[in-house]
Amino acid sequence: MSNLQPKMNGNRALFTDIKKLIEDSRNHVAQTINAELTVIYWNIGNRVNGDILNNQRAEYGKQTVLTLSRQLTAEFGKGWSVQQLQHCLHFAETFPDFQIVSTLWRQLSWSHFKTVMYLNDELQRGFYAQMCAVEQWSVRALKSKIDGMLFERTAISKKPEKLAKLEIKQLAESGSLSPDLVFKDHYVLDFLGLKDTYQEKDLEAAIVQDIERFILELGVGFAFVERQKRMIIDNTDFALDLLFFHRKLNRLVAIELKLGKFKASYKGQMELYLRWLEKHETEASENQPIGLILCAEGNAEQIELMQLDKGNIKVAEYMTKHLPKTLLAEKLKRFTAKAKQMIEHRE
Repeated sequence: MSNLQPKMNGNRALFTDIKKLIEDSRNHVAQTINAELTVIYWNIGNRVNGDILNNQRAEYGKQTVLTLSRQLTAEFGKGWSVQQLQHCLHFAETFPDFQIVSTLWRQLSWSHFKTVMYLNDELQRGFYAQMCAVEQWSVRALKSKIDGMLFERTAISKKPEKLAKLEIKQLAESGSLSPDLVFKDHYVLDFLGLKDTYQEKDLEAAIVQDIERFILELGVGFAFVERQKRMIIDNTDFALDLLFFHRKLNRLVAIELKLGKFKASYKGQMELYLRWLEKHETEASENQPIGLILCAEGNAEQIELMQLDKGNIKVAEYMTKHLPKTLLAEKLKRFTAKAKQMIEHRE
């Protein structure tokens, strides 16, 4: 029996190695096929769009797609329906720059592209495509982010279009996330199950109890470090509600939870915490800590006057009750319009 054990262990190691080789090969083949399909679909869409544009007749376009679908199906079988060809046309229309497509096809599947390309806004398409590539979202995660109105809840959506496009371009070129792409101005915490009346300690306890879902709402890259982080300053005890670390930003993230509206005094408190963390907790290779003050309601003018968006302190509202998507969209629309107006006025 003892003589058989080393052989069995050796066979198990051999099997594990071969299994990994096969799985790696399959993944590589799948990625290669996906990339080639994406290129084919874009080229087909671009070629057909060019032909239709030259003819300049809508009826001609419909007939062209219908005829082409029949011809391709007869030649190659299923997979070339009118709907599929229309996807190809729309793909080339919404992503006219092949250079952008060529930088994304290794990370995004055709299903990713199909989800993104039907978004109406160019900035949204760029945001979701690049974030998907950087954070490696599944198609299901991508759809969930879109349904949850992630773009509308990030700081970048409040910026003038020119600046927002520049930031998305920088993300595409460097793959590096900025705080404005990571942090949101509204967080949906309806999963906490809080009653109508609660205190800050109840909110904190509910978050810690369901930390996994809270991190999902924060976004990819967050890691929980500590609750009630103790700091002794001038022989006085202070306690930060929640401390996280963000891998992509390479910095500590201090989170303070507040009931009611934002108050100007919260800024000084957070600045104190951030300077302490920078002095006592930050490694030499890390960036400066950043703070997130989560309030039940913001005070837009105070926040704008203090120009917190230019510093290392972010202020956001949280919602503990579920809002129908239409109401959430209306709320974010009003907030975005006001934020853009303030930014433009300041500039």
